[in-house]
Order: sequence, then structure tokens, then C-alpha cells
Amino acid sequence: MSAKMRTLLSFFLILVMAGVLGVLLLGIVGVARGGDPRRSNQLMRWRVLLQAIALLVLAILLSLERS
Repeated sequence: MSAKMRTLLSFFLILVMAGVLGVLLLGIVGVARGGDPRRSNQLMRWRVLLQAIALLVLAILLSLERS
């Protein structure tokens, strides 16, 4: 795989990880303020989805490094 593809995947991984952090912080602030439980649940689902995407991209990057 080309260096451009690895760079693109690395950038995407950083972007997704920043998204995870942002959603996590939104959830923490919402719970601290006593926010809506439905919104909290929705944010948790988004966080889990973003974490799964981050793990998938990381696995792809690691498999590219092996080859």
C-alpha cells in the first residue's frame, strides 16, 4: 500500500479519535448538568460507534505495516 494511503488512514484515525473525545466530553458535561437521559444514551451510542470505527482503522493500519 502506498504512503499516501497510510497517511490518509492515519489522518482519518486521528479525526475519529478526536470525535470520540468530543462525544465523551459532551456526555460528561451533560451528566454533570443533569441532562436528558435519552440524549446521554444517544451520545453513548455515538461514542461506541466511533470507537469501533477507530479500532477498525487501527487494525487496517497495523495490518498494512506488517506487509
